Amino acid sequence: MKHLFVLAIGLLASLELSAQSKPDIDWYHTKPKKSNMGISLDKAYSSEFAKLPSKTIVVAVIDGGTDTKHEDLINVLWTNKGEFPNNGLDDDHNGYVDDIHGWNFIGGPNGENVGPDNMEKVRVFAKLRDKYEGQDVSEDVANSLEYKQYELLKEEIPSEREKYLSLYDRMNRLLTGMQKIQKSIGVNPTKEEIQSFGKAQIESEQKEGAIAMMTARLMEMQNLSFSDLMSELKDQVKAMDARANYHYNPDMDTRKIIQDNYSNSSERYYGNNDVIGPDAGHGTHVAGIIGASRGNSIGLDGVADNVQIMVVRVVPDGDERDKDVANGIRYAVDNGAKIINMSFGKGFKWDKNIVDSAVAYAESKNVLLVHAAGNNGQNNDNTPNYPNDTLWGGKKFAENWIEIGASERKCKHLATSFSNYGQNNVDLFAPGRDIYSSIPNNEYAYFNGTSMAAPVVSGVAALVWSRYPSLTAVQLKYVLMNSSKKIKGKVVLPGSEDNKEKVKFSEICRSSGLVNAYEALKLASKVTSTK
Repeated sequence: MKHLFVLAIGLLASLELSAQSKPDIDWYHTKPKKSNMGISLDKAYSSEFAKLPSKTIVVAVIDGGTDTKHEDLINVLWTNKGEFPNNGLDDDHNGYVDDIHGWNFIGGPNGENVGPDNMEKVRVFAKLRDKYEGQDVSEDVANSLEYKQYELLKEEIPSEREKYLSLYDRMNRLLTGMQKIQKSIGVNPTKEEIQSFGKAQIESEQKEGAIAMMTARLMEMQNLSFSDLMSELKDQVKAMDARANYHYNPDMDTRKIIQDNYSNSSERYYGNNDVIGPDAGHGTHVAGIIGASRGNSIGLDGVADNVQIMVVRVVPDGDERDKDVANGIRYAVDNGAKIINMSFGKGFKWDKNIVDSAVAYAESKNVLLVHAAGNNGQNNDNTPNYPNDTLWGGKKFAENWIEIGASERKCKHLATSFSNYGQNNVDLFAPGRDIYSSIPNNEYAYFNGTSMAAPVVSGVAALVWSRYPSLTAVQLKYVLMNSSKKIKGKVVLPGSEDNKEKVKFSEICRSSGLVNAYEALKLASKVTSTK
């Protein structure tokens, strides 16, 4: 039985189960104070600024898909008035057939969709492997940066895949064991019933005994019922399967589903109109933070009150592709989006120039781009994070781009332990831990991430722009950064060992601030009055 207890210890360390104790669903709507660093959203809506006439702002959510049937989103969706639904025609001649609420750039012409996909570094490795594997290379080539990258990835990718294959196998064995327990003692047994069952099985030298005891321990540690634990575990098994067989599998290529010419990054017209996709959890959550219907007594109140959500699907379960990101930005701009929320990112690039061109195009059309800084606890000043506002190798910087880190409730831990940061490359922080919002099928949940912080800023941007539509995107960025709540003391540095190192907030954030809705409206009033 010893190997099963070793398995249990390993799984306890690797399982990423959700905590159960959560704050109020609107905790960050309040004014900032040391114990609860909110964004003064309630104050903004009770102010004279909110009473001004407002203009509807279209916000594009470029993500993995959004549930357009959700009860809290259905009344705030952008609808293409030039398109007649489901007639199979491109009525408005924009190149996309039946794009009623947006477009899906990772779907095929037959209605198929990309679900799991590779990480970008795995695609890079596969490309380099095809070029170098089995080849005798010259000394110059062997010393080149590209070949050295290939050598590093050749070691890293198979090792990562093996790790996830092992985790998948172990978690799947635990799940199978729990299913057997369920058959033996009931659908949703208590912790005590499982412990009693486990002890009896151990005494009779049955392998289910160790699994039962581990299950009881997990239930206690996570404060979960048996059925909730099983649900969480099923999600983890699915995640490990995706990581092993898609994310880190260089021989898996899902692009054939889309049937585009992938080598042609300038190709624009492909995909389908299924903006929900196979897993709309992340995108639905992001959309709800921005603009879930306010005052309807269900779910939550979104940050912005006069907003339409355009849905653009480019992010699979894995890394987004540069071609799709560029096309997503251009589609959003061409169809009237004023703000584009991008809660995604990666450490490797494929064709950055095509994304840079789309970012510059958005800038030329006065569109604000809001991007999540990432969740690796890294310094983005030193470690690449794509996409970003540095265009064409530093020849230009996008003035319409704002990079967002994630904060949490307590001031001394304001930057979350997972948030990326950067004195130069992260512009502003916003709440990103324990954020309550919509998920598919009219449900709601708490999520964590810079993915949640970015839409808080997108929502505040929409709130301000709706009252002060004469602002330019660059002026709006100025307003958001300069009206932020300045953090003067030291905070725990994200990613530091044991979360103990402290730094000035100005060392990890360009504005040294937390977004503040009321102050943003107030500053916007001053900026527009002096024009």
